[in-house]
Amino acid sequence: MSQQRTGPTDGPDFPDLPEATVARLPEYLRALHHLAEEGHDTVSSEGLAAAAGVNSAKLRKDLSHLGRTGTRGVGYDVTLLIDQIEQVLGLTHRRAVALVGVGNLGHALAGYAGFGSRGFRIAALFDADHGRVGEHINGLVVRHIDDLPEVVDEESISIAVIATPAHAAQNVADRLVAAGVTSVLNFAPCVLNVPEGVDVRKVDLAIELQILSFHEHRKSALTALPGRAGQDLQRADRLGAEAVGS
Repeated sequence: MSQQRTGPTDGPDFPDLPEATVARLPEYLRALHHLAEEGHDTVSSEGLAAAAGVNSAKLRKDLSHLGRTGTRGVGYDVTLLIDQIEQVLGLTHRRAVALVGVGNLGHALAGYAGFGSRGFRIAALFDADHGRVGEHINGLVVRHIDDLPEVVDEESISIAVIATPAHAAQNVADRLVAAGVTSVLNFAPCVLNVPEGVDVRKVDLAIELQILSFHEHRKSALTALPGRAGQDLQRADRLGAEAVGS
């Protein structure tokens, strides 16, 4: 649950942002990079909001936390806004990431080229299976998980991705924390217990599909309602979805 934060900042100091704003900044950054590639020097709040899939009022409020209000009649300078968002997100240099678990999902993540353009590089691959140790994936050699402390120190790794089965994830998280990792992206379908000061983001594809299933189920139910009642409930459903995202 996000807290009430302090106001915008004009300088390079790190702004204290609401969690919902932090979650949307990467979407703005993706849209801005696309606009820059297409040759746009400026963009209106409406244009950027549409490209990022949010409403313009929410976008303006988010960017005001960064001290950015745009120029009336001109909009936002695309390059300057990219630089500021990348600075706030800590993407001014590519961060080294460790990936633990090189099964089907881990293998796919290790080969994903998009990390590089988003400010990250997979610096090390680990697995507990001796049969996978020594395997070459996307220019990296899979190391045994026992090598974690040494490699984390050598590569200055603070972020790790867990792509192991659920039963192994907690042990992996414990070993990562002991090695000095302080941020974890968890693809394993389980909840991790970590010390205070260690951040965990969970990606569970099955849960996301179940949420989509709920919306499909609800849409079917609303469609079955007669006339005005169905329309009113669908409108309330849309307004509720917007409120949740704010």
